[in-house]
Amino acid sequence: MRIERADPSVSKGWYVGPWNSGLTVSVGYANEGIDEPHVHRRITEIYLVARGTSEMRVEQETITLEAGDMVVIEPGEAHTFLSSSPEYFHFVVHVPGLSAEEVRAERSSVHHSRLGL
Repeated sequence: MRIERADPSVSKGWYVGPWNSGLTVSVGYANEGIDEPHVHRRITEIYLVARGTSEMRVEQETITLEAGDMVVIEPGEAHTFLSSSPEYFHFVVHVPGLSAEEVRAERSSVHHSRLGL
């Protein structure tokens, strides 16, 4: 058995997947949406909003997310968070789950201009 507990004092908390377990998917959470525009070549990211609201930019579209929403970001779609409410909390699922080295290699930062910002 493995238990991970949320720490409200950190923006990104626990994360479990191939880099620290035998799982073939990766699951984590964040207490806020971070503005780090990027794109994945292989990973599909699934965000599950548990609490609060946020604004996210996916390519040229700004979307508002609220508790109960789910958004699926396909490989190749540039995305970032623009803002989040103080009580914001989301889970994120990466499919496929990759090792830390593989994630670093397949993730690319993009300029805000690609997102029309």
